[in-house]
Amino acid sequence: MTVKDILLPLPEDLYLRLEQTARATSQSLTDLLVHAIRAGSPPDWSQAPAEFQADLAALDRMDDAALWQIARAQRTDAETAQLATLLEKNAEGALTAEETLELEQCVAAADRFMLRKAHAAALLQWRGHAVPPFERL
Repeated sequence: MTVKDILLPLPEDLYLRLEQTARATSQSLTDLLVHAIRAGSPPDWSQAPAEFQADLAALDRMDDAALWQIARAQRTDAETAQLATLLEKNAEGALTAEETLELEQCVAAADRFMLRKAHAAALLQWRGHAVPPFERL
């Protein structure tokens, strides 16, 4: 991993607090600062499955209104019912080859939907919004 050095002016009170925390946790100040920056950074989409990364990366460039729309989105009753039916048939071992393909597509769509929803909510939270739990979104 390439490392870049930066010069970062810090208010003295913040510097002293971070220095004390570094000593108390037996870490270097640099390690503590890197950890704090990682923890406070926007959510990282690069760890998502490759087929979803471009879609999640696009969310980073959206405004808050668009992110709220995604975070509050709900699957349609038809989508939910179709997936439930296919999953039930799959559990019974009664899927046709065509239904197996349809199930794979439905699962991929559901995964994409939930990843987008979760990433949008995480971005909104990072941007300072109070985001309720998903059950209420």
